[in-house]
Amino acid sequence: MVGGGSSLSPGMAHRIEVELTSQTGDSTWTWRAAGAKQPRGTVGADLVPAGAAVGTVLRAEVETTLDGTTVTALLPARAKGDARAKDRIEVIGTPQRAPDVNVVLASKGRRRRDDRPDGPSQEGRRPAERKPRSEDRSRGPRSGSGQRDRASTGAPSEGGTPARKRSGPARPGARESGGRENPRRPAASTTYRNAALATLRPEQIPVAEQLLRGGIPAVRQAIEEQNTRARAEGRPEVTPGPLLALAEELRPLITLATWKDRASVARTAGKDIPLRELRSIVASASTVTLDEEGTELASALRSALDQRVTALRERWVERITSSLDEGRVLDAVRASIRPPEPATRLSAELAVRLADAAGHAMSTETSPEAWQALLEVVVESPVRRTVKPQGIPAGADEALLGAARKASGYVPELARLLGIPIPPPPGPRRPVPARARSAPGRRAS
Repeated sequence: MVGGGSSLSPGMAHRIEVELTSQTGDSTWTWRAAGAKQPRGTVGADLVPAGAAVGTVLRAEVETTLDGTTVTALLPARAKGDARAKDRIEVIGTPQRAPDVNVVLASKGRRRRDDRPDGPSQEGRRPAERKPRSEDRSRGPRSGSGQRDRASTGAPSEGGTPARKRSGPARPGARESGGRENPRRPAASTTYRNAALATLRPEQIPVAEQLLRGGIPAVRQAIEEQNTRARAEGRPEVTPGPLLALAEELRPLITLATWKDRASVARTAGKDIPLRELRSIVASASTVTLDEEGTELASALRSALDQRVTALRERWVERITSSLDEGRVLDAVRASIRPPEPATRLSAELAVRLADAAGHAMSTETSPEAWQALLEVVVESPVRRTVKPQGIPAGADEALLGAARKASGYVPELARLLGIPIPPPPGPRRPVPARARSAPGRRAS
């Protein structure tokens, strides 16, 4: 036996694989650890299995002491196929399956509707993500897609007339575009439309309801949709001519009823109706064949519109006049930029007064900052071509002079002060957006 150094504790038995390297006589064999040089030693021939030869790899039970490694038993090498089978401990009992775990990786971009947990596709969804039934029921029943299609198309029926579509007043406090409620816009009315439908024959009502929906184009679309379905189902198509003639006959009645509903709401709302809506109703009266009641409504609304516009014009003029009286020329010129209506004009007397006040305020004694601020509003004012600045501020920098040269096409007197030819007047100026006009930096104090 050949000893070798070992880090194992004395007398500790363990198992290794050894390789037979040679046979010395009939009583001993030499060995070494399989695939290594150490440890190595000798073993008695009585422990070597029959049929072993030089190079055979065997399993050896060895005991390591301070004196070296001693082989106590040799076993044939373990077959690779049953290596785990012999070392495995089989537990006999009822097998239990662990819960499955599904992992769903979300894409980098925006998920599609089908990929959401509450979407149509439920594959790969964990049970924990399901919402309680009470929460789902709290949302209320959902209408089917078929009901939405039938309610929205309003297509003609098989009898040759468009299918009826239920019309009704808009909900109070309905939201407008942008998701905000407009408290000034009153609820729509269908009183006159319902009264007009009540006077029609049953076969005329579907056509009239299509006219309420969108006029003659809505009737044409409904006829086309019915004929498309009829061709697909092998049924005879309807003839558009009689239906369109009936629609043309009913159009004046339906148009008048629709206008009366809008006009009656505007008269009832009074000052709460937006000015733009009131102006639209009054303007559309000329496109409707009015009866006696409609003529009275149009006259009352036109009078109300004139009163509101006159009041706005008077407040506009008063604001300019009071600013001039108090010496606030910048505020007066800025107020003149925003008339109550695009067609509103200053009186000749007020225009001359405003131009003279602006010209005297733009003098050599004015600070460059105040002079430039006044120049910016004069360029946008209706009196810009009649303003005659008294001079350029002393110590004006190149930026101020450049702004003056650029504005000389709007204010011709600036070209004389700068000693440059008068440039041709520029083209029409774009209207100032409402958001820009109401900005804090452009608001009059």
